Amino acid sequence: MPKAAPVTPAPASAPAPAPAATAAPRRAPAPGLPDNTRSELDAAIAQLRTGSRTWAQLTLDQRARLLERVRAAVVAVAEEWADVAAVSKGLEAGHPLRGEEWLSGPYATLVALDAYLDTLAALARGESPLKNVKTDGAPGGRRRAHVFPLNPIDGVLLSGYTGEVWFEPGATEAEVRRSAGLAQLTPTVSGGVGLVLGAGNVTSIPVLDVMYELLAHNRVVILKVNPTQDPLVPVFERALAPLVEPGFVRIVRGGGDVGAYLAEHRGVDHVHITGAAPTFDTIVWGPSSGPGASATARRRRENRPRLKKPITAELGGVSPIIVVPGAWSDADLTFQAEHVATMRLQNSGHNCIAGQVVVLSSDWPQRAAFLAALRTAIDAAPARPVWYPRSDEKLAAAASDYPDAVWSGDGTRAIVETSPGDGASAVQTTEYFAPVLGVVSLPGNGQEFLDRAVAHANDELTGTLGANVLIDPVTQAALGDGFERAIADLRYGTVSINSWTAFGFLTPTLPWGGFPGATPVDVQSGIGIVHNALLLDRIERAVTRGPFRPFPRSAAPRSLGASNGRAFSVLPKPPWFVSSRTGARVSEGFTRFRMDGNLVKLAATLVQAFRA
Repeated sequence: MPKAAPVTPAPASAPAPAPAATAAPRRAPAPGLPDNTRSELDAAIAQLRTGSRTWAQLTLDQRARLLERVRAAVVAVAEEWADVAAVSKGLEAGHPLRGEEWLSGPYATLVALDAYLDTLAALARGESPLKNVKTDGAPGGRRRAHVFPLNPIDGVLLSGYTGEVWFEPGATEAEVRRSAGLAQLTPTVSGGVGLVLGAGNVTSIPVLDVMYELLAHNRVVILKVNPTQDPLVPVFERALAPLVEPGFVRIVRGGGDVGAYLAEHRGVDHVHITGAAPTFDTIVWGPSSGPGASATARRRRENRPRLKKPITAELGGVSPIIVVPGAWSDADLTFQAEHVATMRLQNSGHNCIAGQVVVLSSDWPQRAAFLAALRTAIDAAPARPVWYPRSDEKLAAAASDYPDAVWSGDGTRAIVETSPGDGASAVQTTEYFAPVLGVVSLPGNGQEFLDRAVAHANDELTGTLGANVLIDPVTQAALGDGFERAIADLRYGTVSINSWTAFGFLTPTLPWGGFPGATPVDVQSGIGIVHNALLLDRIERAVTRGPFRPFPRSAAPRSLGASNGRAFSVLPKPPWFVSSRTGARVSEGFTRFRMDGNLVKLAATLVQAFRA
């Protein structure tokens, strides 16, 4: 479906002033919820309403000290966190992909806490978080901030990778610097109580969403954990204990009935959900089937949401991987095929940001060779369970929709080839959330192909969360400004050039969310953003860039033809690649370095990285 043009996102309903912190929460109807469960939830919200008043009285230094205590608590539980998460997904001790749970759990949380601490320190000094950040122009009269790397260590660990925040057209340099800090510029103004409906697939998401509510919006939080993450609740409780003890956070379990009760609770001022569009629609409008379906349809037609409070959301989508044709070596074909396989297979495909549709040029002489390398990479990736609930139904649907699909590995991985004439095929409009990869071929070379691929992604693929573009340095240099213009034309919240959009997710100084312009009626990949550790306003998107070739091939002259040499990297195969032989050890080692800063141990980890 066509994606919204770039406009400022609207809230689900007009935000009402936050109820006074002393207001007694009143119960919403909750048929089927036991009385004791309702009483426990009511008590938690009452405690948070008191906590919201206390939070508003804390200075920035006091908030920073709390975050330092949270950081220490995360360090203390990091090993258990990664182990419990891995086991819950069927990755037993020794599995080569257990490193995923180190990176997507404690690592992501620690780097975010460090970035938030830097922001609080800058604000406490009376400085903008952007004070030492380079800004310049981007296509379309935009301003952009170069927010990664901001220190030498990041430049070493993720050599060759960069991250940019692009602001909305019309946002001025003075405005973005002046507004950096969001709610921490007015820390005594309470945002009330927020409900976070936690994600079920990636273990850092619930914790990161809690942190963003507290810091970007001055909202204390009740976190409703997704049932798939119930094994992590004891870990979350200990990691967030410094925020739980003073009444700033409460953690509860339960299914959809608990989430519905909390969302409609009058003691809750705001809702944030990471999940799927149908869940969002049920919360905002009502059930789409059963006795209430006709009333839901009428509310949508009349634009009368059932939910009478603001809501933000991150909802995934169908992410493209645009492969710009060029003259690639056999090593390039293999490396980028493994890159694409990682985009689809990491976490067994249960990622909102998993690459789902590869867009190739039908005129590329190396198209067949790339597809052969891709099939090999997907088949060779380590076996693992497809663990997310109802994934078997998604795989069965793909098998039914595409009887000619090529199934590989252990029979749970599919490659589906479609043509533009197939119209709105399922692989382009359905987020499978499972190991199903589509391939679409369009005519053209160079700028002609790239512009056509961008239009196809914008107009035919569901969602606006993230887009990936793979291009060799020589071709990128030849396209010049036309390449940057095409990047600006992509209507996605994160655009990654030679670097999977998951790198954007893991980089806390970048925003994470769908492209601006979604509405409750057409929510696409969601409303609002999270992460954004510099607490920037008027953000349009994130752009990440990475090396087309790993070290040592990145040092070859032909690798230095674009982005003023930024294609160079001393990083070998990244540890998040599913094909990395040492990925588990390197991912754990990177996390442990974030825990203790031990440079000697980091050196040993880097040696392992070169054996990937």
